[in-house]
Amino acid sequence: MSYTPTEWRTVEPFTEKAGEQAQAHPERRDLFLCHAWPDREGSAKELHAHLKSNGASVWFSEEDLPLGSLMIREIDKGLRNSRVGIVLVTPALLKSINDEGVAEKELAVLLSTRRVIPVLHGVSFNDLNDVSPMLASHAGLSTAESSLDVVAAKVAAAAAALAD
Repeated sequence: MSYTPTEWRTVEPFTEKAGEQAQAHPERRDLFLCHAWPDREGSAKELHAHLKSNGASVWFSEEDLPLGSLMIREIDKGLRNSRVGIVLVTPALLKSINDEGVAEKELAVLLSTRRVIPVLHGVSFNDLNDVSPMLASHAGLSTAESSLDVVAAKVAAAAAALAD
């Protein structure tokens, strides 16, 4: 997988931190996918499928929340048992952050770990900065420059390198 210099500057720090996590906790999943609830059947599901098809192990609420379970508790376990967090930043996620929804709580945890990479889809970094300057301060990837499947392949390739 080839990266532009800007993309490599984005993923390199997260691969280093995740590499440390992979050695310390090999049982953890590569990625935790944070997304807004309205995106679960659309762009989040698509991103999840692309990540998995490229070999990444991903915690995704649509597959990993057992029926009848306490959603917040299961999300907490998913966050704990994942090496890196991907935040799918869409218009719906920006709204969820403003409304202080579940995605906003996931984001708060991910930001505290310093193991987070935003993937912007249908929004700009300026849009993100208006809602979450802390998340916007993290370098990320955008589907404005590449398709969602290409972005997923790049993230998955970086995650796959963690096992080396």
